[in-house]
Amino acid sequence: MKISYNWLRWYIPEVSKADKLTDVITYHIAEVETVEHRVLNTEEDWIFDIKILPNRAHDLLSHQGMARELASLLNIKFIDPTPKYKIPKSYPTKLVKRIETPKCRRYMGRIVRNIKIGPSPKWVVQHLESIGQRSINNIVDATNIVMFDCGQPAHVFDLSKVKDLKLQVRDAKHGEKMTLLGGGEKVLKKGMMVIADDYDHVLDIAGVKGGRHAELTEDTKDIILECANFDPVSIRKTAQALNIVTDAKKRFENDLSPELASYGMQELSALIYEMCPEAEFEDVVDVYPKKQEERKLSFSTEKISKILGLKVSVSEVKDILKRYHLEFTEDKGIFEIKVPAMRQDLAIEEDMAEEIGRILGYDKVKSTIPKIDFKPKVNETHVKISSARSKLLDKGYSEVMTYTFSDSGEVEVEMSASDKKFLRTNLTDGLKDSLKLNQINSPLLGMKEVKIFEIGTIFTNKGEEMRVAYNEGSKIIEKTI
Repeated sequence: MKISYNWLRWYIPEVSKADKLTDVITYHIAEVETVEHRVLNTEEDWIFDIKILPNRAHDLLSHQGMARELASLLNIKFIDPTPKYKIPKSYPTKLVKRIETPKCRRYMGRIVRNIKIGPSPKWVVQHLESIGQRSINNIVDATNIVMFDCGQPAHVFDLSKVKDLKLQVRDAKHGEKMTLLGGGEKVLKKGMMVIADDYDHVLDIAGVKGGRHAELTEDTKDIILECANFDPVSIRKTAQALNIVTDAKKRFENDLSPELASYGMQELSALIYEMCPEAEFEDVVDVYPKKQEERKLSFSTEKISKILGLKVSVSEVKDILKRYHLEFTEDKGIFEIKVPAMRQDLAIEEDMAEEIGRILGYDKVKSTIPKIDFKPKVNETHVKISSARSKLLDKGYSEVMTYTFSDSGEVEVEMSASDKKFLRTNLTDGLKDSLKLNQINSPLLGMKEVKIFEIGTIFTNKGEEMRVAYNEGSKIIEKTI
């Protein structure tokens, strides 16, 4: 994820300078792969390319998410933009939205009338271009700003192309087709999820990519805003099957909280009103079948200390929880926190150990060599094998390995080759055959004498036995180790 330093400073003006911030992010949050210094319209900026891992992708793939994290980590002020959002009085709506698949967890829509498609304000263009995005028009740019700002993907439909003001989220029909924004047709399969109207016009591959049917044009006057939440597994499977990679897909497949959709709708509405002050807003339609459950998590400082190998005090934990605005109770070192809706990664005690460890700094975990109070036992068989091998090699012998299975013996093997049903009872037979083959080839190798040995296991009715066999001329000598 590309993060603009100037964009971050909208929310955390007290943040460290860009060169120092690199180490803070790398050592406490995620790896900074590159930092690029840019000058856009005479304004300096630093762009951090941060490798956000999947366990934090649901809340850190956004500027606000990263700003909140840094504010808590550095214990500096975070400026909440919500009070600045202005949305005019809304009017009753006739928009109808239906969810007909359990893979859609929340769907929000809003009609906005009397908008004007045009270029975006300078600050919007600068924000998008700073992270490598292209400005398209004010309405499309607003959806992209929302996604990169708060992490909630959003979409806009041309209202005039949606029949009877009815939208539905449903499973695709096998063989159904949709032309993508930007071109290219995709053939859908059963089980994929789409947004469609009641006339079976597919408007959007849910959570992945929009379609051309309800695309905005210069003549668009009325629009439908969309903020939704979808099952992450379904989104990933659909995108993989259709070979589509989008920023929206990247966020949905990492399990966004359904609670984020309402914030996204608020921010999107405010942005559009800022750019289209004559716009008329209708009430939000919010279909939310099953609300996200409130979760609690218990852990103890004792267990956290054992996991980290670092003594963590109650006061240190309290300080961290307060900085991160986590509601908690504590009794004799045992904490219970209310897990924020956006923190999908906090589920078990070990997650809190990781959280506390990275905030305190892993450099505080000192390496210590464990004390081992025991005397190693000597493996006598191994010592004898090593001694025999060393003596024979010193005398010019070469070690060989022959087949363990044979055509006769005392221990039979089930499900084996028909001519090798038994385990060998000696090493001599195999070494004799090896000796003959080596003697035949010795002139080719320039060898005057062949000296070979084998150390291996033989199998009798009495059990296994380790032996060594070697030759003296054509004679084979075999001994028990």
